[in-house]
Amino acid sequence: MTEPTATVHLSYGLSRAGVPAPVSFRRWVEAALAGARRRQAAELSIRIVGTREGRTLNRTYRDKDYATNVLSFPTDLPAGVRLPLLGDIAICAPVVRREATEQGKPAADHWAHLTVHGVLHLLGYDHIVEAEAVRMEALETRILKGLGISNPY
Repeated sequence: MTEPTATVHLSYGLSRAGVPAPVSFRRWVEAALAGARRRQAAELSIRIVGTREGRTLNRTYRDKDYATNVLSFPTDLPAGVRLPLLGDIAICAPVVRREATEQGKPAADHWAHLTVHGVLHLLGYDHIVEAEAVRMEALETRILKGLGISNPY
């Protein structure tokens, strides 16, 4: 069985200092795809943003006037169009760092968790309804365990 092949495009809206290496993001994305049993190739973009950009995105797309840790924007392709594009993820670096400190966990583990979380959203997982939240959290926990990362919840 072949592992999923992920093409991950990274862009930065702030300094790369303290942000994991591109190879880490790709590994986390591929772990999420494998954990969700997605076998076909996938392509997505991850943008690392600062507080201002994160707040603008959250306000524009979710009507919430604050920067959040991760936002996912699944691709909405026209009917009949088959491309490996999953969508875009925005991760707010200052929020990730603050949350990791507040939660007493290694920053790299939190980056991994939020990347996996964002990819699962691109694949259609959600946590609005309690039963779906339980399913998504269990999958995240299993994927992260495979990466050697403790249960984030």
